[in-house]
Formats: sequence, C-alpha cells, structure tokens
Amino acid sequence: MISMTKKRAAILGSSGMIGQRFSHMLDGHPYFDVVAYCASDRSDGKRLSDVWKLPDVELNPSLGSKTITGTDAAVLAKEGVEVVFSGLPSEVAGPVEDACAEEGMAVYSNAASHRTDRDTPILLPEINPDHLAAVEAQRQRRKKGGYIVTNANCSVTGLALALKPLVDAFRFTDVYVATYQALSGAGYPGVPSLDILGNVLPHINNEEEKMSSEGRKILGGYSNGRFVDAPINIDASCARVATRDGHLEAVFINHKDMPDVERISKAFSDFRARPQELGLPSAPMKPIIVRREENRPQPKLDAGAGEPLRAKGMAVTVGRIRTSKDRLRFYLLVHNTIRGGAGGSVLNAELAYREGLI
Repeated sequence: MISMTKKRAAILGSSGMIGQRFSHMLDGHPYFDVVAYCASDRSDGKRLSDVWKLPDVELNPSLGSKTITGTDAAVLAKEGVEVVFSGLPSEVAGPVEDACAEEGMAVYSNAASHRTDRDTPILLPEINPDHLAAVEAQRQRRKKGGYIVTNANCSVTGLALALKPLVDAFRFTDVYVATYQALSGAGYPGVPSLDILGNVLPHINNEEEKMSSEGRKILGGYSNGRFVDAPINIDASCARVATRDGHLEAVFINHKDMPDVERISKAFSDFRARPQELGLPSAPMKPIIVRREENRPQPKLDAGAGEPLRAKGMAVTVGRIRTSKDRLRFYLLVHNTIRGGAGGSVLNAELAYREGLI
C-alpha cells in the first residue's frame, strides 16, 4: 500500500524562471510540501516576492513571503527533505544535484547535466514511464539510496509528445523539425534586446544536437539495465524568436503511403497514457490538443493549453496538419517553461510518487 502522505520537498534555483514555475506549481500540491526555497548566496535572505518575474502569475502573499536560503545538501537532509526540484542552470546543476542524491534525496531536474548519464532517465511520463526502472541502478551506487531523474530539453518535450502516437501507429522514422523558440527559454534576463528586437537568431547552442540525441533516448526502451535508442532520425534547425513563452515547431515527416489527415488527427486526439490513467494532478486530460483553424497554434493563444487548472500549460497543441502521398507536415506548440520545464519535472515526480519510488 503506497503512503499518500505529503513528502517534504525543496526547490533549487528558486529565484530563477524555472524555480519560480516550480514554486507556483507546487504551492498547495497534494503530494509535496515545499519546506525550503534555495538559491545562490546572492539571493540568500530575500523573499520570493523580491525576485518574482513571472508576468502571467499573480503571486499570492503566502507564497511571496517565503524566505530564500542558500543551497546545502547536508542541511536539506537534516531538515528531512525527501524530494528536490532543481531549476538550476545546467552549468552549475551537476555537482549540486549529485550531492542531494548522495544524501538520499530524489532529485527531479530541469537541467541537462545528467541527461546523458547511463543510468539517468530523461522521463516523459506519457512516453516512457518504464524508464523509471533505471533509478534502481542509481540507488545501488549511491550510499544513501538517492537518485536523479531529468526532464527533456524544452523543444524535445513537445516534439517527442507529438511523435509518440505517430511512431506507435505508423512507425515513422525520419523527422525534420524547425523550431521558433521563445525568449524565456534562454532564462532571465535572456537574450539582449538589441540582438532580438526586429530579428531572428538562427542558432541556439547545442539545441539541434539535443533534439536528436534526447529524442532517440526518450522514444527508445530500457532493457537489461541500459537505455536502447529508438530507430528514429531527427534533423533539427533551431531559432530564437521574439515571443515571451511557447516554442512553435514546424514538423516534416517523410513516409511511404502516408496516412490521411483524419487518421493522423485521430492518433493525436485519442492519445492517452499512464499519467491520464492515474489521474496525476498535473496531467492534462488531453496530452495533445488538435486545432482545426488554419492559423493555430499560436504562442499567444495556445501556450497555456491544458485542463484541469493545475495542468494549464501542460498540453501540446498541434495544428495545420497536411498530408500528401509521402509527406506529413504540421505545427506544434509547447509551453517551454511549464510542460518543457518545471511542469515536466513536477509530473515526473508525481508519477514516481504514485509508483512508490518516493
């Protein structure tokens, strides 16, 4: 019998964009009780209200009054923290997350630091819940039984969710994608205004490589103690554009005897998976929403898609689905700091909680 008591949690990088998303999404959460809001020394002693930067979230006074502290894994362990949500930048996340895992905590990370580790899953619960089995290998090698689970790169998250029902139904293997990525994906303060105003930046460091390598790992399997990449080729071109939130992606798939638009649309619309079966708090009732309008999806209109309220921003929206004899084209939109960021890690932890791994 799985205990349904709340688990004591900490947020790392709580002064940053992803950390603030964590703070909002975990406020009043039925599974997790945040007892520590951690950040770097320069934010130590400040309140969340002093650093809040999310324009779409009204900060309630109770959450805003929370005090930010420094980050010390040993201190968190002494305070009984069982679960850590990491919004740290990738360049500093690795050793801090390792220290928390070594102290016996379950770490759910938004950073890229551990995504290529041989026993660390890149988890998307609708796609690869079986990859959670990899944490047992981590528990065995860490002295106190902690582990790390990562979510995917924000653009890969939306692409992989859209590909999952198509790959399962039609066995597509060759995918081409062009991304139009929002400014919030670069963190705060992000891209200098004189670089992006009236402009598009056609390069994001390491982004195209992540689309390919992470996509194959996520859509692949886990067998005999190792990850097995999916036999899928993903070629990406990634650009930064002057939108605040929501990554728009144009997807092209070549395949002999391409199914028609209705079959493709039905595969998207009918898709449900483990989070929906379990009714996880942050799981959208429909992971993929199909829009029939010619001018959708749009970041301004669709980035916050998802129901119920706790799942706002957790659904991927697809539209402009077009097929010919041997080609499929469509657009998808994913909220990069919710589904592709903090929300992805929250959903990962919810699945682990319900599966008895926390």
